[in-house]
Amino acid sequence: MEDRVKTTDDQPERQPQGGGNHIQNDKATVRLPMLLGITLAGGMLVGATFFGGTKSLNNIGRGYTKYREILQLIENNYVDTVNTDDLVDYSITKMLEKLDPHTAYMNPQDAVAARSQLEGGFDGIGVEFNIYKDTVYVVTPLAGGPSEAAGIMSGDKIIKVDDKPLATAGKIENSAVFKALRGKRGTEVKLTVLRKGDKQPKDFMITRDRIPTYSVDAAYMIDGKTGYIKINRFSETTYDEFKSALGSLKAKGMTQLMLDLRNNPGGYMDRATNIADEFISGNKLLVYTDGKDNRYDRKTYAHIAGQFEEGALVVLIDEGSASASEIVSGALQDHDRALIAGRRSFGKGLVQMPVTLSDGSELRLTISRYYTPSGRSIQKPYVPGHEGDYEKDLEQRSKRGEYYIADSIKNDPKLKFKTDGGRTVYGGGGITPDYFIPRDSTWQTMYLVQLYGKNIIREYAMEYANDNQKKLEKMPFEEFNRSVTITDEQMNQLVKLATNEGIKFNEKEYNRSKGYIKNQIKALVARSVYQKANKAGQNNEFFKVIGQSDDTYQKALKLFDRADKLEHSPMTYNQK
Repeated sequence: MEDRVKTTDDQPERQPQGGGNHIQNDKATVRLPMLLGITLAGGMLVGATFFGGTKSLNNIGRGYTKYREILQLIENNYVDTVNTDDLVDYSITKMLEKLDPHTAYMNPQDAVAARSQLEGGFDGIGVEFNIYKDTVYVVTPLAGGPSEAAGIMSGDKIIKVDDKPLATAGKIENSAVFKALRGKRGTEVKLTVLRKGDKQPKDFMITRDRIPTYSVDAAYMIDGKTGYIKINRFSETTYDEFKSALGSLKAKGMTQLMLDLRNNPGGYMDRATNIADEFISGNKLLVYTDGKDNRYDRKTYAHIAGQFEEGALVVLIDEGSASASEIVSGALQDHDRALIAGRRSFGKGLVQMPVTLSDGSELRLTISRYYTPSGRSIQKPYVPGHEGDYEKDLEQRSKRGEYYIADSIKNDPKLKFKTDGGRTVYGGGGITPDYFIPRDSTWQTMYLVQLYGKNIIREYAMEYANDNQKKLEKMPFEEFNRSVTITDEQMNQLVKLATNEGIKFNEKEYNRSKGYIKNQIKALVARSVYQKANKAGQNNEFFKVIGQSDDTYQKALKLFDRADKLEHSPMTYNQK
């Protein structure tokens, strides 16, 4: 993780890429980034004020007067001292629960964190870190950042910041680390660091600087004609990053592309439509929005000569692909431009307008629904005031077997639409893939969950990389990928480490997860060794290794013939 925000299931700051690594944290820690990610998804900045009309002003005035009176009575007369700000925040949150699941209020601190997810950078020291056993470990200093320049190394333990311990009552909160490491560019911060092999900690003075954030995780050639691009969100810089990556791959001979939008929660709508426009020719409709107020109604059409308007295209989605990701995949599916593969997407078809309030807090107000070119709304059903049921939808999909059996996906026959070529597609709950790829559960065991929960895999990979850093740095990645394997002896060391941390060895489960664990270790080592040389924030080496054990990725590689046929003769393609 690093001193920058990223939508993950773990910390509210960017985690190192982990190919499914899930660090077990408290409920609040886990829920915040998920909430931020989903509420951000599909966000569209519009030029309108919050109080744009004059409707029901009398009702609003009466409601405001009543609310102010109650607050005043509590403040002046309640038996105990109360925090009025907390009461206001709570009442706003409860009020918004009567609306849709994506209208959300954020206090000033959360609003800053949310905005930074979609901004092109932040001011900080430029490190990725991970919290383990109440200790902050440096995963890697970001290439070209102030921490790298100061001499911070992977594996360093951050003991103090400005002579103050990060732990409070023996526990380190993410917010404390976040606050300590970030700050205005040009300001100095002192890190007290304990390095492996050293008996005494060292002090490093680091001058904060602008740290760019990236949304294209990977962009590389799989083989002589097949490119791969993975986008983790749709931020301010995503389109520019994507164009650069796409152009680079085309220059290397790419004639077919795998676009990976799995676990991408969304972001800015215009970045999504711009990317879709790179694939879709002519002036075809990409998306349209419809709301109560026609100020927010708009249609977006393709209008540029895209870099990849011809060539087989496979798009990967899953239940974590939301909003802007669904806009891209929905447009490409409706125009028969791409084969959509994977599992049914999240189903978020609501657009939010962010409104910054006077105290720096933020309201993200749903102002419209968006529709794919065929007329589909992909918003899954919800009942206002029943947020819990809505949040349990993904859990219910699992119970129905939807992640594993294609026929478990139940589409509403009343919400049937047609693509340009006449194929049937459905609205009402996400994008149903053209080609279903079940979740690979062969390697999933409780033993593996425990290893992740105590960060054993990452810790072992970090130690391995540190112990072999000099040797590995002299080795080109191609040689590393070809010749380096995680041996059974090394796996025994990992098991010993896990046992020492209280994880009981389970041979049967260990053998099921063994191959996957080896691949994870190798990928994390590759990331640690080669990330410094990566440009534009890409982690190509990590994903190249991960792809070897990624069942969806491997099956998608075999779909390009189908994708090519779909583009040229969609009526002949059997969707099922």
